[in-house]
Amino acid sequence: MKLTCYQVDPQPAEMVPGSPDREWMDKFSDRHPYRCLPLVVANTTGWALLSPVSFTATWNGGPRIEDIRLDPDDDTPRALLDRWAVSHFSGGVLTLHTGWLFKTEPGWDLWAGGPPNHLKDGIQPLIGVVETYWLPFPFTMNWRFTRPGMISFKKGEPFCFVYPLPHEKMDEVQPIIKSIHDDPELKKQYEAWGASRTNFLNKLGDKDSEAVKHGWQRDYFRGRTPEGHVAPDSHINRRRLKAPRKAEPGE
Repeated sequence: MKLTCYQVDPQPAEMVPGSPDREWMDKFSDRHPYRCLPLVVANTTGWALLSPVSFTATWNGGPRIEDIRLDPDDDTPRALLDRWAVSHFSGGVLTLHTGWLFKTEPGWDLWAGGPPNHLKDGIQPLIGVVETYWLPFPFTMNWRFTRPGMISFKKGEPFCFVYPLPHEKMDEVQPIIKSIHDDPELKKQYEAWGASRTNFLNKLGDKDSEAVKHGWQRDYFRGRTPEGHVAPDSHINRRRLKAPRKAEPGE
C-alpha cells in the first residue's frame, strides 16, 4: 500500500520512521524496558513527524483560546512559530500543523496521535482516525493540557505519529469468549509458560547466578515457547519501515 504525502507547506515537518528509543527507557538500569518487545515494536510501527521549531506553551486553566500563550524558544522567529503552533480549539487544546496532506489507497485510513510511549508531563496527545483515502484537506495534530502549567516542544522532537489502518475490517471483528479449557493444546502451552515463568522468578528471588546473569526470559523475543514451539516466520523483533522518498516522474 502507498501512503502518499503531499506537501502543503514549502517546508513541512520532517517525517521519519518511528524510533525505538525513548528517554525514560534509557534511564532504567540496564535499559531493561527495551527487553519488552511489544513496547519497542509499538515505538517503531509508524512514522513520526518532528517539530520544526522550539517553543513553550503556557495554559492558565481558562476555557478561552487566548488562555494558551505560545512563546518561541532560542532563535525561533515568531512568524515561524505562528505558522506551526496555535491555540485554535480553546479548552486547553494546543494545535500543531503538519505541513502535509496524506492520502491512503481505498480501504485504508490513517491513525494519527502522539508517538507511542513518548511521555510528556502536563499534556496529552489526542488521537484521531482519519479517512485519508478520500479526504482532500489536511488534519492537525492536537494535544490537551492535563492541568494549568507550562510545557515545551524542542526542534526535532516528535509531535505526531501516523500509520495506516484498514477502514472497514475492524467492523468485521467479532470478539468470542471461551474458556482456556476449551483448547487443550493452548491450555498445555499456557501452563508450561506459567511454570517456566514462576521458576525463573523464583530463581531471581533466590539470586540464582544463571538467572541473574540472564536477567530476563527471551522466549517471546526469539519467537518460541517454553515447550520449544516456534513462532511463524512472520514474527518480528525489529521494525524496518521505509523512509519517505520523492515521487518518480509520472508516479
